Amino acid sequence: MPSLIERIKSLKIKELGSVATEIRGKIIDTVSKNGGHLASNLGVVEVCVAMHYVFDSPRDKIIFDVGHQAYAHKIITGRDISTLRQYKGISGFTNPKESDHDIFYEGHSGTSISQALGLAQANKLNGKDDYTIAFIGDGSLTNGMVFEALNNCDDKDLRLIIIINDNEMSISKNVGGMHRYFSRIRTSKKYFGFKRGIEKTLRVIPLLGKPLARFALWLKNKFKRAVIKNNIFENLGLNYIGPVDGNNLAKMVAILEEAKTKRGPTVVHITTKKGFGYKDAENHPEKYHSTGKFDIKRGNDKVQSECYSTVMGEALCSLAQEDDRICGITAAMAEGTGLLQFEEKFKDRFFDVGIAEEHAVTFCSGLARQGMKPVLALYSTFVQRSYDQIFHDFSIQGLPFTLMLDRCGLVADEGITHQGIFDYSILSSIPNVTIYSPNSYNELKATMEKAINSQGIDVIRYPKGKEEKYDYAHQMTNEDDLEYSTDIDKREAVIITYGRLSALANQVATRDNTLGIIRLNKIFPLDLDKIKTLTKNAKFVYILEESYIHGGVGEKLSASLDKKSYIHGINTLVPHGSLADLYTLFGFDTDTILKNLNNLKSE
Repeated sequence: MPSLIERIKSLKIKELGSVATEIRGKIIDTVSKNGGHLASNLGVVEVCVAMHYVFDSPRDKIIFDVGHQAYAHKIITGRDISTLRQYKGISGFTNPKESDHDIFYEGHSGTSISQALGLAQANKLNGKDDYTIAFIGDGSLTNGMVFEALNNCDDKDLRLIIIINDNEMSISKNVGGMHRYFSRIRTSKKYFGFKRGIEKTLRVIPLLGKPLARFALWLKNKFKRAVIKNNIFENLGLNYIGPVDGNNLAKMVAILEEAKTKRGPTVVHITTKKGFGYKDAENHPEKYHSTGKFDIKRGNDKVQSECYSTVMGEALCSLAQEDDRICGITAAMAEGTGLLQFEEKFKDRFFDVGIAEEHAVTFCSGLARQGMKPVLALYSTFVQRSYDQIFHDFSIQGLPFTLMLDRCGLVADEGITHQGIFDYSILSSIPNVTIYSPNSYNELKATMEKAINSQGIDVIRYPKGKEEKYDYAHQMTNEDDLEYSTDIDKREAVIITYGRLSALANQVATRDNTLGIIRLNKIFPLDLDKIKTLTKNAKFVYILEESYIHGGVGEKLSASLDKKSYIHGINTLVPHGSLADLYTLFGFDTDTILKNLNNLKSE
């Protein structure tokens, strides 16, 4: 039986529509059962079919920016989409371990053009005539690295095609000057009407001849310059084609075939509709950016319930009501970080800078220098991109800054690029940084008030989802950003933990009454004198953390405590799977921890 790629290549263009319909149905069915990124994937089904019809993957390399819009590509290249985002199943992002058709692990925006440019240069150096295709959304164009890459696309001998998917959305609605620029190109109807008229007229004239064809091309370009001035891509020396309807398969095939005839790097500008082919996703693409399971007939009718993100947003609104210096900033994720309410209530003090984390931090430093109190909300995985800005533009400058880190710890379903386990190791290396890991909504709110009014760089990290409510196995004393068992000096061993895993530590302590607990809220810098005093009578400490071990809380403690210690954390990259799957994988369960504790006691 021929593969789907072989089947696609054997069909006539007018027959490809049935394949697109089949793929779209599989995507909707799978995401409704497994969850996933729906709207973006439905919008690019025709594009993916056309790319595989025109190009020869994997010889021709297709790079998906971010990588979460590659579901159709995965189906076409022979993967079982029914296992999407399931543990040991198909990743929700591109993954080279799954297929030779996936060139890189992708997850952070703005990387595709740089990667594709490198591949194209390598092809040239190796004497290969393969094509390299970078597929990038217009939302990613707000990322500065994209323009660094475009500035280097000046080699006319490269077979590099950059497809810009213009759907007016990133995670939240697109913002800024680049969005307005694309809107102007999309609405230049005079030019495109004129172009179609010229082409239609010329087609009915027999034996045009090369001189007339050259004159028509000159005239078209002359008129184009009069209507669409300052095309940024052509000014950078790239060929530019478009915009074209990316949901029209025949047009997509034609425009990609035309791109192959161009000499040098070529930008193909397409317009697509997020959620195309599924009405509710078309009408509400923001609900289907990353969705859980849903009923196909009813649609995604779930309302976001209370969670750390929404509590953070509400708390920030309350604080901003009392202090007009507080500003809320995010990088294209107002909804995901809980800032929609802040945006509605304090429009003048809300700033969505687009997918530009580095700029977001440095922008905040300008606000801080003028006496404002910037509060930047990002996902943990994305703060990795702004290390130097936090160091250079805040730490060195001695400016105050509050950084709210959402999705810290293990993150279900998203996989290797989206785990919030590295922020502590990275940020604790920066001078003047204080890091908190609140254990409850109330502690989150209290910590926010403290952080926003401090004069340092305060990082507050919290997980995706709800707080873990529980009663401690032992009576606890709360003191100076940590809690501890009141009779801790009588305990044989002490578990030191923080954040979401505090509930697990408590479960362990209910089954082993020889254990004491120290729960940290401030996790950097550590109050080492206090911790040494509390653990002085314990035979050993068991450090439990939902973070990367190297550079983590456990390493810092074990290097300072003069007793045996065991660090239970994460020491590898994290695959995709449910939170329960990931907790099992890393031994975050009572039986595993009790077994480890018993082994330590017997040593």
